[in-house]
Amino acid sequence: MASNLVVGFLAIFSIILLLAGTSDAWLRKPHFYASSCPNVEQIVFNTMKQAVSKEPRMGASILRLFFHDCFVNGCDGSVLLDDTPTSQGEKMAFPNRNNSIRGFEVIDAIKSNVEAACSGTVSCADILALAARDGVQLLGGPTWNVKLGRRDARTANMTLANLNLPPGNAPLSNLTELFARQNLNIREMTALSGGHTIGFARCTNFRDHIYNDSNIDPNFAATRKASCPRPTGTGDFNLAPMDIQTPNTFDNDYYKNLVAKRGLLHSDQELYNGGSQDSLVKMYSTNQALFFQDFAAAMIRMGDLKPLTGTNGEIRNNCRVIN
Repeated sequence: MASNLVVGFLAIFSIILLLAGTSDAWLRKPHFYASSCPNVEQIVFNTMKQAVSKEPRMGASILRLFFHDCFVNGCDGSVLLDDTPTSQGEKMAFPNRNNSIRGFEVIDAIKSNVEAACSGTVSCADILALAARDGVQLLGGPTWNVKLGRRDARTANMTLANLNLPPGNAPLSNLTELFARQNLNIREMTALSGGHTIGFARCTNFRDHIYNDSNIDPNFAATRKASCPRPTGTGDFNLAPMDIQTPNTFDNDYYKNLVAKRGLLHSDQELYNGGSQDSLVKMYSTNQALFFQDFAAAMIRMGDLKPLTGTNGEIRNNCRVIN
């Protein structure tokens, strides 16, 4: 009798939490869509495979898009919203503008394919989380179970995007504080920074580092200067690989570059500059399996940031606009 009462109480309590729209991560699970959209993960993977095969850089772009989503009010798909005459999105925030974040058309394609299979069921926030994981895996990186069940935000926040996203010239203390705001510790910060083992950056984001910093290999600086002239406004959008060795492969070369003082951004090299993260960077540079393990765990933790669940938010029909 007592056991039946306990079971009944727990069931009622779970329903109350669900109706309240609690954001507790344990309400989400990797198989959230097992009945409502059983093929969603395969659909996302197949579409990402096509996109990455066409342009390997897209794996990095989608990973960056997910990061920039999660650091602004949590992983709620708000970064995907376009500006409207009555509301401002996050795409024109300083860290995001001038095509600094990209890949929206890939998310659109995934959403279209998912909608064709199971209309009005899978959130754009979940699609982005899955696509980020798949992009990493397709470029040779680790995989992990993505908790699902997020819902989409109805609003965006440009102010928080400007405040919360780490700039490329940030010192270690600022990086640590920005990650701490998201309840991510310094080891998770260093592991997540390893996402810079893929992708490219614009000259305007690393110009100061290659011309003004002393903690940089001179030969590496000279290589980068060849396509990034010193005068501001000249070659600002010229691209350089974040990882000079294997820019389209997810590996631990990023950390090897830091040890050799060949980090592209000032904020990258801050992780190995006589500070608290030097020893961890060295460990990752010689132990790719450890990096992969920590990166996957940190991605799961980042994916838990303030998810909208229950009746909060919505399931957008179009990732760029609210319903």
